[in-house]
Amino acid sequence: MNGDAALDIAIVGGGIIGICVAAYLAEAGRRVTVFDRTGICEETSSGNAAAFAFSDVLPLAHKGMIRQLPKWLADPLGPLSIPPAYLPRLMPWLIRFWRAGRSNRYEAGLAAQAGMMKLAEAEWMPLLDRSGARPMLREDGSLEFYESETEFRASLPGWAARQRFGIGFRHVEGEELTALQPGLSPRFVKGTFVPGWKTVADPKLLGKAVWAYAESKGARFEKARIEHVDAGQDQATLTLADGAIRRAKHLVIAAGAWSHLLAENLGDRIPLETERGYNTTLPKTAFDVKRQLIFSGHGFVITPLEAGLRIGGAVELGGLERPPNFARSKAMLKKAKSFLPGLDPSGGREWMGFRPSLPDSLPVIGRARKSPAVSYAFGHGHLGLTQAAATGRLIRDLVLGQNPALDLSAFSPNRF
Repeated sequence: MNGDAALDIAIVGGGIIGICVAAYLAEAGRRVTVFDRTGICEETSSGNAAAFAFSDVLPLAHKGMIRQLPKWLADPLGPLSIPPAYLPRLMPWLIRFWRAGRSNRYEAGLAAQAGMMKLAEAEWMPLLDRSGARPMLREDGSLEFYESETEFRASLPGWAARQRFGIGFRHVEGEELTALQPGLSPRFVKGTFVPGWKTVADPKLLGKAVWAYAESKGARFEKARIEHVDAGQDQATLTLADGAIRRAKHLVIAAGAWSHLLAENLGDRIPLETERGYNTTLPKTAFDVKRQLIFSGHGFVITPLEAGLRIGGAVELGGLERPPNFARSKAMLKKAKSFLPGLDPSGGREWMGFRPSLPDSLPVIGRARKSPAVSYAFGHGHLGLTQAAATGRLIRDLVLGQNPALDLSAFSPNRF
């Protein structure tokens, strides 16, 4: 391509957020080019837990994480770890995370997340139909477990908050719990079943299907690493790793855990941290899991996928550069074996991906401070797949100059 010819819309990031943005803008008749260093849904969007977690409205800082932090951090293979050498760099983010958990910020964060989830579900279902991906949807609900009455009671305020936003659930025990997931260890005394929870057969294949739909509307892909971005009032400039230059009338930064580095080029300092998530995908024959199983006290989930059984979660706040610590995957697998005693743990594939997380658990969706030619769409943490269609809709609204479907003040890049 001629480097002097201005693109219409450039999107940096070929993960699920970027391709949903591409699909919505291509549908609107805009000429879209997506840039990614590896491909479409080849990185974090390929290995996630496959959940449409529309009921997951509680900010992480309110999920008992502050209370659990000392216990979790004492276990290097527990649900949350921080490499000691990384702690000084992480402290400003942790302070913001602690502040986000204060009661005076609770209602605003909860309402913003609930509004985002409502829009996400409303946008995803028609997008699945338009892209031919509806057969990938699984509507089996989720099942969350508690090992004691104390742990169960600690969960009740969170369920009461969800109930206020119309989220359906029921607490189960005894034979009903066993019927929802046979073969469960008796250590779990109660559970909560969420019938509206949805998953997909394979997150990577879903992303590929949405991209194929975007391509059918004229979107195109260019494999390239973006080293630098710059922008004026009516145009953005992208510098590629090979030195080539691309110009675009509008730029959308949706590069996941790397997005804040590009935002810094434009003078926006956004406190994004990298949650390094681990999983192991076992063969489908490993165990007959009926629906997504959530072990919140241990920080991981088990999801039945078309490709096998995915056991993953756990958070390591360790940045982008450190090598993976697959002992964390093995620790989750060992726990899963004790929780589902009949599980066959052999033949698994280990994986690590980067979740782009902001301290208040809300993504950044909005324009760059100095340039209306740049929009941000990143920082979705654990909820990238869930909120991707809503983000596509909101970015389309911004780029086309329409009133956004949600009040975007809670998601402003300037809120920090």
